[in-house]
Amino acid sequence: MSIIRDVTVKALKYLDIESILIFVGARQSGKTTILKQIQSKLEASKETCFFLNLEDPEYLGLLNEHPRNLLKIFSFDLSRDKKYFVFVDEIQYLKDPSNFLKFIFDEYKEKIKLIVSGSSAFYIDKKFKDSLAGRKKIFNVHTLSFREFLRFKKEDILSQKSFKEISLEEENKIDLYYREFIVYGGYPRVVLSPVEEKENIIKELAYSYIKKDIYEAGIKKEDVFYKLFKILSDQVGNLVNTSELANTLNVSKTAINNYLETMRKSFHIALISPFSKNLRKEISKMPKVFFYDLGLRNFFFGSFESFETRDDKGRLLENAVFRQLIEKHENDQIKFWRTSAQNEVDFVVDEKKAYEVKVNINQFKKSKYKSFLESYPDIDFSLISFNSKDVVKEDFAIRNVWEI
Repeated sequence: MSIIRDVTVKALKYLDIESILIFVGARQSGKTTILKQIQSKLEASKETCFFLNLEDPEYLGLLNEHPRNLLKIFSFDLSRDKKYFVFVDEIQYLKDPSNFLKFIFDEYKEKIKLIVSGSSAFYIDKKFKDSLAGRKKIFNVHTLSFREFLRFKKEDILSQKSFKEISLEEENKIDLYYREFIVYGGYPRVVLSPVEEKENIIKELAYSYIKKDIYEAGIKKEDVFYKLFKILSDQVGNLVNTSELANTLNVSKTAINNYLETMRKSFHIALISPFSKNLRKEISKMPKVFFYDLGLRNFFFGSFESFETRDDKGRLLENAVFRQLIEKHENDQIKFWRTSAQNEVDFVVDEKKAYEVKVNINQFKKSKYKSFLESYPDIDFSLISFNSKDVVKEDFAIRNVWEI
């Protein structure tokens, strides 16, 4: 039996709600498995389910002719009282997925519950001409979170504990696991594979599956797209200057924006905005970039070395903090603070909490953050590190990255 994902548990609560459930995320992040998990739960409750993969050209052709052809593919008794649950994998392959979903929902919502997946929000956004307002519930599927990673390592009990209330032995175990997570990331196949195979699997993900994103987005300069990935992997936590990137890669700024949007909508990178309440002083408009998966980031950076021996520890740790934050917060709730005087705080979350990331806690100087602390006294400020033995520095709490 497959290991239950957090998003699966969340989605099960929406099965009785009159809406289409849509799962979007990067290729190989586990969307098909999640659909199968939901199907298994339903069938265990004696519900009738049908599963359709639109990589099958015959089924794809039928549904492209007309959405009603779904009734030719499966045997529905529309006179019965109970609903059918229809799972559609790879919905983005349809010429007009929004029309299909809208038609089936509007015509058969009393009889058919649609649960679908798409390889990325990019294709769904592009093809969903209709907003499907009031008809959909979207679930973002990322690669494994650290707690899910622990479950995949058969550490179910540890994954459920409050990391603030664990024994020294448990903390040492978490520390060991996180060292693997921060280097190889959370693609399910990678997590389950032996260490000696992990790099090759990530390479396959990068060059086989991302290539499909490139092709389906209509991008012609594949080599430039991959070069941009490499540049961004070296700039995690830094401002993204599209003009500089365009000059470096000898392409237009429009092309760079298109590439960034494809990467973002394909769930490979995130661009987070600056936090600002004082527009005179907090002038930065450029976003900062982070990768959703640490293993993919390290592949493009060109290093799978252990955390201690890396020369990019600060950038990697900051990206790891972002990865932790997205498990509890929407992307638009996660921001950074930066002033014209180059004062900066790494993360400001939901205007309530601020986090400064330090590999070496001794490098933290409270005086450097005076402006932020005075401007936002109601925002809880804390320090984030990795394997820190200290708990307080200059009156501020220190938390390990995996505690967030």
